[in-house]
Amino acid sequence: MSKIPKRISTALINALAAGVVPRIGLEHIAVGREREMAALCQDFANIGEGGAAFRFVVGRYGSGKSFLLQFLRNQAMEQGFVVADADLSPQLRLAGTKKQGVATYRELLKNMATRTHPNGGAIALILEKWISTILNQVARETGKHPGESDFDTQVELKIREVVDDLEGLVHGFDFASVIIAYWRGYREDNPQLKDGALRWLRGEFATKTEAKSVLGVRVIIDDETWYDYLKLFAKFVADLGYKGLIVLLDEAIHLYKIANTRSRQSNYDKLLAMFNDTIQGKAEHLGIAIGGTPQLLEDPRKGLYSDEAWRTRLAKSRFLKDGLQDTAAPAIYLEPLSPPEISQLLQRLSAVHAKHHQSKNPLTPPQIEIFKQEVTRRLGAETLITPREILRDFISLLNILQQNPQLTLEQLLDSQGFPSTLTEEQTDGEFAEFTL
Repeated sequence: MSKIPKRISTALINALAAGVVPRIGLEHIAVGREREMAALCQDFANIGEGGAAFRFVVGRYGSGKSFLLQFLRNQAMEQGFVVADADLSPQLRLAGTKKQGVATYRELLKNMATRTHPNGGAIALILEKWISTILNQVARETGKHPGESDFDTQVELKIREVVDDLEGLVHGFDFASVIIAYWRGYREDNPQLKDGALRWLRGEFATKTEAKSVLGVRVIIDDETWYDYLKLFAKFVADLGYKGLIVLLDEAIHLYKIANTRSRQSNYDKLLAMFNDTIQGKAEHLGIAIGGTPQLLEDPRKGLYSDEAWRTRLAKSRFLKDGLQDTAAPAIYLEPLSPPEISQLLQRLSAVHAKHHQSKNPLTPPQIEIFKQEVTRRLGAETLITPREILRDFISLLNILQQNPQLTLEQLLDSQGFPSTLTEEQTDGEFAEFTL
């Protein structure tokens, strides 16, 4: 295994020990999912050529949905896409009476990232890079420099070439006006104007009156229009030289959990509009991936299947048999990792842990198999066990062995203190959908 920076190995070990997905370093432990990633990377190719894509990534709790979406995020940035991601929650939805839709938009813009700015907040960087590129281009073509006569006019003409491409889209005129306002703030060294443009783009203006007084535009991004502006962003960043915009929304089970039928249906309708736009070619350079459980899709009473429009779009082909999957379908179902894949995952994680702690004795493959047997022999493990639970137990085991070098693996596994993977409390909560 190649050398892993301490920062990355720390994030991997701490996140997996807590049962959450790390945002960096996933390539060091990723195993399996080759078919799923191949299908999603084909989507990248289509989006980069001006198309659009929409996918559900479906799996039970702890099956690797969030891991795959995070891996997808990192791959997209490496390939030259702008990426925006958010976890849905009761406060972050697609629609709602308490501005939950625009709250989701704000979260996406806060997390907007690129390869050179992977930690979010990249919108200002994108605009600065764009203006700098235009300034250099005009300087090369005209032989003039900033401050000389006619230079700013030539720059504004170049900017107009981009924004004119947006004005024919829904809300494109106002979006273009704000982009030009940012340029003017840059040209005039006016931080208030630049900040106002960024606030508007991030959906932070509460009233139209405030937006008009600061920027001269008469609209704001709200619950009804936020998705239209994501489409504009996708087209805009493609015009700037990126391949497009990838939007990742995880924890979509929260839409299923909305108790009010009308509110839940409003969210399903918004999701359907996003689906139709991308599938029918109404959006350009835009990819959307939604992470959810089988319940979200298949529950006939509260899930998407309760809506006939959704059911006809997502129903599985009658030709699919056990072990077969159509990776071109809108919903990609994650199958459990195979025993060899789990062994490979644990071996990689053991090597990362050993390098992190500068240990010369990572667990051997036979010792890892002993650990696997201990986990899978528990009652119900064949049905209930998930990668998340295996990794949490495994990190705990590695930590204890590292902190207590006098202990052997066999002694630790035989001790009464080794925790069960699934407790009774867990099966009453997030694991309730599993059955024996």
